[in-house]
Amino acid sequence: MGRIFRWLSARLARYLSKQITENSIPTSTYRQLELALQPADVLLVEGDTRISVAIKYLTQSTWSHSALYLGVDAGLGLSESGEPNVLIEADLQEGIRALPLSYYRHSHTRICRPVGLNPEDIERLTAFALSRLGNTYDLKNVFDLARYLLPTPPVPTQYRQRLLAFGSGDPTRAICSTFLAETFQHLRYPILPLIRMVPADDPDCADCTRVAYRIRHHSLFTPRDFDASPFFQIVKPSLASGFDYRQLAWEDRPKQQGPAP
Repeated sequence: MGRIFRWLSARLARYLSKQITENSIPTSTYRQLELALQPADVLLVEGDTRISVAIKYLTQSTWSHSALYLGVDAGLGLSESGEPNVLIEADLQEGIRALPLSYYRHSHTRICRPVGLNPEDIERLTAFALSRLGNTYDLKNVFDLARYLLPTPPVPTQYRQRLLAFGSGDPTRAICSTFLAETFQHLRYPILPLIRMVPADDPDCADCTRVAYRIRHHSLFTPRDFDASPFFQIVKPSLASGFDYRQLAWEDRPKQQGPAP
């Protein structure tokens, strides 16, 4: 029975990983993306597979995938093409793997940068991520996501997030952001923590309160949470290297020189 279940899960994972749409249009050049990225950046991706459709529907977001950029010095080795692996991500079929940035050369992406990490923090983040290389997720959870593909269910918006924790297990364990959330929470770096007001324990102010943060379980995070987080800076590669709209080479007119009158 277990062997049959594993066979069915593997077949379903291949089905969900199949590309069904054309790659979306990148909003920056590959070179701009390459220059803008720094170690510990989260790279969000607008996916083009069947599982991407389910994730984008349930989270009501453009982003269906996320990867962690660690850079050329992280020890991720070389890809089959000889390029340095600089990203680490959780793949539905292959588990946690390393890959080159060129894998997402033609994808619509967004950079989310954690603020205030020092070199020691990045070293710890990298070590934790590397220790998970080769890990796989429990494929029983892909059945939960598959239920929302054919046909697309008319689920009210307020219930979509709940569906990510419904069924045989926790279907977000099949989503890449679970791995990334666990990695950042290893540092206790906030993504979207729960916020509560608690007594301030001030002897001079009995009614005073203070803000207290509580960590959400890493399995409850989705790619859009890094975009929505107030603790991650959105980096736009086309602006990071300096931008002057006058220097754009429009098809119907020559590039302007100097400031406009």
